[in-house]
Amino acid sequence: MERVAIFPGSFDPFTLGHKIIVDEGLELFDRIIVAVGVNAQKKGLLSEEQRARLIRDVYAGESRVSVEVYEGLTVEFCKRIGATFMLRGMRNTVDFEFERNMMQINQSLYPEITTVLLFTPPQYVAISSSAVRELHLFGGDTAPFMPEGIDLSRYLKD
Repeated sequence: MERVAIFPGSFDPFTLGHKIIVDEGLELFDRIIVAVGVNAQKKGLLSEEQRARLIRDVYAGESRVSVEVYEGLTVEFCKRIGATFMLRGMRNTVDFEFERNMMQINQSLYPEITTVLLFTPPQYVAISSSAVRELHLFGGDTAPFMPEGIDLSRYLKD
C-alpha cells in the first residue's frame, strides 16, 4: 500500500525550512502532496497559484511530490483525497503546542489521520515565511532562506 502524506500550509512563501521537511518526509513516504491552503482572510505576498508554481518549480523532476491548492478545513481535504498521513514541521515549543492541539482536533474529526511531526534542523529554525516576507518587503536578500535557484521576485511579477 502506497504511503501518501499531505504537507499543508500557506507557504507564503515556501522557504528552505519547508523544503527540508518535505525532503525528510520523502524518506518516510512514497509520495507527498504539498497542500497550499487558501485563507481568504489573509492578504498574502504571493497568490495561491504563485505559491503552487514556486513549489512545483522546486520539485520539478521529483515525481513523488505534487502540489494542490485547497480551501476549507485541512482535515476535510485529507478525507476528500483519501490521505491518512499529515506531515508537519516544528521549529520550537510554541509549534509543538499548536501542532499537538491540531492533531487532537483532526483525529476527532478524522480518526484515520496520523500526524507525523518532524523537527526542523537547528540551522533552519529561524527561517519562517513571515521573516522572509518582511525581508523581501524591505529590499533584503531572501536567497539564503529560499530553496536553491528560487528567486522570489520572479514569482511576484506574474
